[in-house]
Amino acid sequence: MTHAIELNNLTRKFGDFTAVDNISFSVEKGTIFGFLGPNGSGKSTCIRMLCSVLEPTSGSATVNGFDIVKDPEQVKRSIGYMNQSFSLYRDLSVEENLSFFGGIYGLRGQHLIERMESVVHLMGLQPYMRRPSGQLSGGWKQRLALAAALIHEPDLVFLDEPTAGIDPVARRELWDLLFLLASQGKTLFVTTHYMDEAERCDQIAYIYLSKLMVKGTPSQLKALPEITPEGTRRIAVSTTRPSATLFVLKAQPFTLDATLVEAEIHLLMRAEVSNEEAIASLNGANIQGCRARPIEPSLEDVFVTLTRRLAKQ
Repeated sequence: MTHAIELNNLTRKFGDFTAVDNISFSVEKGTIFGFLGPNGSGKSTCIRMLCSVLEPTSGSATVNGFDIVKDPEQVKRSIGYMNQSFSLYRDLSVEENLSFFGGIYGLRGQHLIERMESVVHLMGLQPYMRRPSGQLSGGWKQRLALAAALIHEPDLVFLDEPTAGIDPVARRELWDLLFLLASQGKTLFVTTHYMDEAERCDQIAYIYLSKLMVKGTPSQLKALPEITPEGTRRIAVSTTRPSATLFVLKAQPFTLDATLVEAEIHLLMRAEVSNEEAIASLNGANIQGCRARPIEPSLEDVFVTLTRRLAKQ
C-alpha cells in the first residue's frame, strides 16, 4: 500500500447544508500533505471524518488501510492528532501529560517509559518535565502536543494549524521536526494559512466551499494557466516608497492585480506593457529610482486568484 489516505467521493451533509461535497484524492505514505482553504470551507469536517470521529453521509475513505466507517478503532489507534489550540491538561506537568496520553493508547510499564523517553528526546523536552504544561511558552506547548500525538507511534499525524500563534523561531524549529518525522516514514496531514509553510509541503489540496478545487505540488499549482493568464505577466517593482508606489500602480490601466511584498510591489499586468512603461507611470507621480524584474507567481497568488475567481461564480 503506497497511500496513507484515500478518499472516494467523500461527502458530509448537515441537513440541507453540504459541508464536504464529493471529495476524492489520495495521500502517499511518508509525505507532508497540505490541506488548504478559507475558514468554513470544510477542512475540519473532512479531517473529523478521516479521524473516524464523524461518519460520512456518502462516499468512503481509508486511513492507513482501515475503512473510516467499518474500522474506526483501528483508524484512531493508527493516527495522531495535534490541534491548533493547546488541548493538553494545563495543571499537569509535561511528564504527567505524556504518561496520561500514553495510558489512553494502552501503553503500560516499561513500554510507556521507553516511549516517553523517545518523544521527550525527539522534542527536546527534558528541561521541562516537571513544569506544568500551562506555564510553557507557545512553542514548547506545541512541542509537547506533538510529543503526545506521537507517543503511541502512529503512522499518520493530523496537524491542524500547528504553528498558529507561535513565534517565527518556534515555527521553523517545529517544521524542522516535521521534516525529520517525514524522513522517518511518518505521513503528515497539515492545515495552515501560512503560505511559506504550504511551500514546504510535498503535495497540496485546496478546498473551497466544500469542494476540492485543485491538488498538486506547489510548482504544479503555480503553473496553472488561470494563475498567470495568457496575455499577462508578473513583475516585481522595487521602491523606496512602497505604499505610494502600490497606490499609483493599482490605478494604472495595465494593472490587473498588485500587492505589497516586503519592499516590493508584485504586479500582474498586461503582457504588452513593458517594464519601462510601468516604471514611467511612477516617474510621472514623482516616485523615482524604481526597478522592475520578472517573477513567478507565489502560492499566495495561487490561492488568492482561485478564491477570487470562485467567489465570482
